[in-house]
Amino acid sequence: AHRGYWKTEGSAQNSIRSLVKADSIGVYGSEFDVWITANDKLIVNHDGHIGDLIIENSTAAQITACKLENGENVPTLEQYLDAAKKLKTRLVFELKSHKNKLQETKAVDMLLKMIKDKKLDKRVDYITFSLPAFVRLIQKAPKGTPVYYLNGDKHPEWRKRCHQLGLKANVWTVNEQKDLQWCIDQGFDFITTNEPVLLEQMLKK
Repeated sequence: AHRGYWKTEGSAQNSIRSLVKADSIGVYGSEFDVWITANDKLIVNHDGHIGDLIIENSTAAQITACKLENGENVPTLEQYLDAAKKLKTRLVFELKSHKNKLQETKAVDMLLKMIKDKKLDKRVDYITFSLPAFVRLIQKAPKGTPVYYLNGDKHPEWRKRCHQLGLKANVWTVNEQKDLQWCIDQGFDFITTNEPVLLEQMLKK
């Protein structure tokens, strides 16, 4: 479920409610996005800014005071993970690409520690567009932890090559029924979608 299951009443993208609702419909995993603030706090939000506030340059207090579309405050990663501990769905953790790579590196180390402290290691898949973050996650995450580099959108033939190498392939963000069917037919291991209920219905058929 891309940014959680947010196309339902009372939900919003990357909200705690969207995580809870994703769990309630039995999806494999609920994807969410994480940034680090200027004062070293991890925040769950997709965009790098909220209104005029740039997350990397703002404090956690400034960011978490902002409201999501469903009325929730923007959650910290800790709040999000505390909610996740009560659920069963996997956590598809996207670390966003930061302009400040030192902060990005710090974010990797902080998030891995937080996941470990909350005993969620075995329920997390990591994804990122940042090659440096990808490499550090590979180096620092517990052995066997799934880590995916988000690239290859212009190379659909890589899906077959990944499978030849014993790797798994994900496709995102796919929402139209005909496109979802194509992805199913192609044998992708994961399909990330804003329409998880539709996809579940198709998979059951």
